[in-house]
Amino acid sequence: MGNIFLKDDVRREFDDLKSHLNQGNIPEMAVEYRGYLNKMQNLPLNIAVVGKAGAGKSSFINAFRGINDDDEEAAEVGTVEEKTVPEAHPHPSLPNTTIWELPEIRTCTSNAAEYLKKVQFERYDVFVLIVTDRFTENDAFLAKEIQRRRKKFYFVRSKIDISIEGERRKRNFNME
Repeated sequence: MGNIFLKDDVRREFDDLKSHLNQGNIPEMAVEYRGYLNKMQNLPLNIAVVGKAGAGKSSFINAFRGINDDDEEAAEVGTVEEKTVPEAHPHPSLPNTTIWELPEIRTCTSNAAEYLKKVQFERYDVFVLIVTDRFTENDAFLAKEIQRRRKKFYFVRSKIDISIEGERRKRNFNME
């Protein structure tokens, strides 16, 4: 579950390649490494999108997939979060890529550790944590858990326009 390429593994592969090239086994190595590259290109990529209800997970997924919110295959937006299981959204032009919309921790279970098991946390290769106005304890928990498992994640700040409008009403507003 999940694709993990460790720096040591990649370094070892390149050391092996260098050794074989020094021995003059170029045609054999070219065939072997072409197969290795093809295998890597065909690996599945599972991207998890997580955040609280109403943070904009579905809108992000639709934008990432390059589709409109009202397209038939779009992730449903603007609804109250009732999901309790991950929902898969295949990428329309990257056949090995699936974007998974994960339910919010508190709507899925009352226990964070149970949540990890229920959403099959190990399945995902990359995580996108959608955060609106506040960074929550659940966001911190997920970030720490992803780091502990040596996976990549990105924070995406959504609905910044709403925060700016709120700040604009203050006397000393400065867009900077």
